[in-house]
Amino acid sequence: MKVSEMMTRDVRLVRPDETIRAAAQLMGELDFGVLPVSENDRLVGMITDRDIAVRAIGAGRGPDTPVRDVMSREVLYCFEDQTTEEVARNMGDVQVRRLPVVDRNKRLVGILSLGDLARANAAIDEAGEALHGITQPGGQHSQAAPH
Repeated sequence: MKVSEMMTRDVRLVRPDETIRAAAQLMGELDFGVLPVSENDRLVGMITDRDIAVRAIGAGRGPDTPVRDVMSREVLYCFEDQTTEEVARNMGDVQVRRLPVVDRNKRLVGILSLGDLARANAAIDEAGEALHGITQPGGQHSQAAPH
């Protein structure tokens, strides 16, 4: 199955000059944990609820901090014409729960989440495979108890 058949097309964006308060409010309204950051019709980052909690609030920054100051600049993405099997494997390998989806001109066309993968019966194996990779202990910073 192709990513374009399973992705969420209704993607809301924030700009890097918007405040983390505005981003958090939008996340709350939409019940999303991540928002793509766009500038001049280009995807320039991603901001997550964790970025806001750890990089902003945890570091003593206020609600008027610009998104650009705490967003993740490294944007991992997948293409809409890739197979869900390939992308699910990649999601597990890089330990992410969501990926922006772009067309071959690298224009944002959607987001693919583990939830999207799990909703389609044909993709349950792919979602499980990705989740297995994502939930592996993450190294020294991991909170997993040593064995």
